[in-house]
Amino acid sequence: MALRWPLALLCLSVVDSSAQAPAGPQVPADVSPLYVVTYLELRPTAQSEGAALLRSWQEAQRRAQGNLRAELVRNPARPGQFVIIAAWRDKAAFDAAASTTQEWREKLHALRNSPADDRFHSAFSTGKLDTPRGALYVVTHVDVVPPRREDAQAALKALAEASRAAEGNLRYEVLQQTNRLNHFTLVETWRSRQAFDANGMSPHQREFRDKLAQMTGALYDERLYESLD
Repeated sequence: MALRWPLALLCLSVVDSSAQAPAGPQVPADVSPLYVVTYLELRPTAQSEGAALLRSWQEAQRRAQGNLRAELVRNPARPGQFVIIAAWRDKAAFDAAASTTQEWREKLHALRNSPADDRFHSAFSTGKLDTPRGALYVVTHVDVVPPRREDAQAALKALAEASRAAEGNLRYEVLQQTNRLNHFTLVETWRSRQAFDANGMSPHQREFRDKLAQMTGALYDERLYESLD
């Protein structure tokens, strides 16, 4: 699937220390937990070095006070494309950790193919915060037209509940962006590609896609990843 970078849905911006970084989206202080999904694209010639740096960054986040989860996944079809999916106790915990990870941000900046794309979310429909050892991760960006946001929320909640009950599902989360309430990120973990494909052909998935077609504001952006853990 063709990839759009940055997206119009894993944690920190990769910035040039010598330049003024643009202001990020406003994140309410009371969002708890705070989910941060970050898309990164590194140069094709820097895949191995970049993956090692990202693993170090991931471990640093996991050790940080207030971190609830930090997962690193990669697009197997385009190995320079990564996503970090993180959860924090609150914005204060995320901010405190961000101030200690400048080393990784600066090193990754030299390897990047495009700027990191950070998406901040609240939990809309989620389960446990543990990290399942799934064989397949799926990250999907869903954008609906603002007047249909409540309709989309109802459809996404029904989809999440049905998908969690599907055979082979390890986790299914619907996250809602804090600065664009009509934008959502779906984070799925499946035991196998076969389980994911079976769910994709299920009545509840087809019903959701039929409903979404009437309210979508952008292409349904679904991408498959492998864990680097």
